[in-house]
Amino acid sequence: MDRLRIQTPEGISFSFLLASPVSRMLAWLIDFAFILGAAAVLGKMLSLLPVISADVAKATYLMMYFVISIGYGILFEFRWRGQTPGKRALRLRVLDARGLHLAPNQIVLRNLLRAIDSLPLLYAVGGVVSLLNRYSQRLGDLAGNTIVIRNPVVRQPDLDKLIRGRFNSLLTYPHLAARLRHLVSPQAAGIGLEALTRRDELDAGARVSLFGEIADHYRALVEFPPEATEQISDEQYVRNVVEILFRTA
Repeated sequence: MDRLRIQTPEGISFSFLLASPVSRMLAWLIDFAFILGAAAVLGKMLSLLPVISADVAKATYLMMYFVISIGYGILFEFRWRGQTPGKRALRLRVLDARGLHLAPNQIVLRNLLRAIDSLPLLYAVGGVVSLLNRYSQRLGDLAGNTIVIRNPVVRQPDLDKLIRGRFNSLLTYPHLAARLRHLVSPQAAGIGLEALTRRDELDAGARVSLFGEIADHYRALVEFPPEATEQISDEQYVRNVVEILFRTA
């Protein structure tokens, strides 16, 4: 199984392409190179400690290396919404196993358990567990209820067909539109786009409910002035946001 399929209460299915153990290992090798670089800098900073005590120097270095190796993943996955430099290079991202945004406790837990997943060498435990798991989850993923997905390169959507020449009142506030592009995650943007492309598959009640939830999520990220949002439906609001997120200059 290379996909995780999630069905909403409205009966709409979304699928996520799961990252393979090989792609995850390649991403880890990139991240490991950064960690080794940070450790080398740390070694330079602690170069005078052996003069005081070799045991203190070794203990301090090991403790700081552990903090760097674990903190690296926590910091980047929190700041970059489930990505590290290695994952970003290979278009991978960590998600909640239900397709939701990561919670801070999930990020911390999955990275703390790297110490076990990496045993005895080169992530042997984590690699074996992910190969035996249907969603390629290592122990940290199982404990944190997370998955790692791959974002494939997709073609530019046919926005003209979706938007149909309608006026986008949100574009009259370019600074807020730019903030929206920055804050909306790729998953939330994709859900809005897919909802628009599949809106005719929904019955009237489910369609109103689904677009209401998506529009509320976008509104919570950036608040536009009332004159830009009054008298437009939730579906039109989502359509306006999707145009902002996907249309190129």
